[in-house]
Amino acid sequence: MPKSKPLLKLSDLRVRRDDKEILHGIDLTVDRGEVHTIMGPNGSGKSTLANSLMGNPTCEVTAGKIEFDGTDIVDEATDVRARAGMFMAFQYPVEVPGVPLSMFLREALNSRRPKGEEVSAREFRKLIVEQMDLLEMDPSFISRYLNEGFSGGEKKRCEILQMAILKPSLAIMDETDSGLDIDALRIVSEGVNSLRGPDLGILLITHYQRILNYIKPDFVHVLVDGRIVDSGGPELALELEEAGYDRYTRIAEKV
Repeated sequence: MPKSKPLLKLSDLRVRRDDKEILHGIDLTVDRGEVHTIMGPNGSGKSTLANSLMGNPTCEVTAGKIEFDGTDIVDEATDVRARAGMFMAFQYPVEVPGVPLSMFLREALNSRRPKGEEVSAREFRKLIVEQMDLLEMDPSFISRYLNEGFSGGEKKRCEILQMAILKPSLAIMDETDSGLDIDALRIVSEGVNSLRGPDLGILLITHYQRILNYIKPDFVHVLVDGRIVDSGGPELALELEEAGYDRYTRIAEKV
């Protein structure tokens, strides 16, 4: 029986941003049902990696491949990638005045459905209320404008709400734990864990081990100076928490 194609496969991915090469040849494979964590110090290229995967035009892919479900998507626009099943939770979610959260989510969900199979208002309301309850979000948020006036924790919960509604194949989480207090971190993590399953691959990007106390990764990768310099299991994150990134920084300097 032929082996199924990886959900995400990066081959020698090189990316420039602001006329400077940031990623120097990334090789990475994420399969369905797996949680991969990317850890690294500030300026190592973690957010550039996330934005490159989603097709941010400020990230110029100069070499290599980004294969999603067996198809090279390097030249595809962001909306094409999203419709195909890629999702990104932002480190700094933007406010969108004038666009109600419910309208945004319903339009996004319908854009992923075949024409003529759009979600009904009743079905959608039931779905969003269930997920908001799980994330301990006030029901009034349904009618509020997207992220406008939200606290940092509320914005991050809203990102996970979007993930729950859209049910992507690949979720890229760009430092979702940034700025969260312990209670918000727990709630957001529980929301992510409720979505884990055999059809979802997760790429979790973080500085710190603390979110991994809640979301247990299958694999941990250390990104320093635009290169993956080490990979291992969950124990690697604990080692980083104890020893820091100094020895990996020295390794990267020698490359």
